[in-house]
Amino acid sequence: MKTVLIPTDFSENARHAIDFAEKLYWCERTHFCLLHAYADEVYGEFKNVDQNEFDRQKEKVSERVKAQLSALADDVTEIPPNPKHTFEKISAFESLVDAVNDVAKQKNVDLVVMGTRGKNQEAKITFGSHTVQVFKYVNCPVLAIPMEFVYRQPKKILFPTDYMLPFKRREIKLLADVARNFKSEIHCLHISDFDDLSHRQLDNKRFLKDTCANCYISFERTEVRNKTEAIMTYIKEHDIDLLVMVNSRHSFFEDMLYRSTVDEIGLTAKIPFLVMQNLVR
Repeated sequence: MKTVLIPTDFSENARHAIDFAEKLYWCERTHFCLLHAYADEVYGEFKNVDQNEFDRQKEKVSERVKAQLSALADDVTEIPPNPKHTFEKISAFESLVDAVNDVAKQKNVDLVVMGTRGKNQEAKITFGSHTVQVFKYVNCPVLAIPMEFVYRQPKKILFPTDYMLPFKRREIKLLADVARNFKSEIHCLHISDFDDLSHRQLDNKRFLKDTCANCYISFERTEVRNKTEAIMTYIKEHDIDLLVMVNSRHSFFEDMLYRSTVDEIGLTAKIPFLVMQNLVR
């Protein structure tokens, strides 16, 4: 059974992510954890009240969140019910990143699925601040779903990589499972001016190929220019359904996220974005 964690702020974008996750795992036995972390709501709104009032308001918010989660769970299981899917409601008096990390560890979560923006963030923003924080700090693969993306099976998957860092087996297996389930093409894109690979790169490439042995996988190279532009051009020219990148220290992805916002460097892909972690779990 797969375990999928879905953080929700009860927005339309978050509900869209739930619908996507259900369709992605429609034929698999899957346990969905619906999570709402509400510490920011309490600390932000009631920071200037005395302790007794703070505790009272905290309990009030907790009860409201539990009611909202129950209503959401009833809604997503009503039409049409899927006997392969089960749902668990989790409310946490923590920050979003801490709550997601705690639940991912406790439940041995395979994947986090979330929207790209929260209910209070502008439509022009591709990735909201909460999504970026989860990308950067959660020790679990994260799949972000744009609000405007209409579900379709991920038949073409783009995986840009420089082959420099060793891959985590569990992360690559997740990619391979998706590719096998949907008979997808995995396009590994090496952005480099050179054809030759070092021994380390060859070993990592071999590991990737072996782990995805039962998948259709191709290896391509494009010259270095603006890396983001190269990725976006490839997505457009090949009608890619899913973008996959690895988050690790000193990676291109980390460099992207540590600039002020993802949008400022032009990463405006309107397709699902899977961020795999190269971190110890």
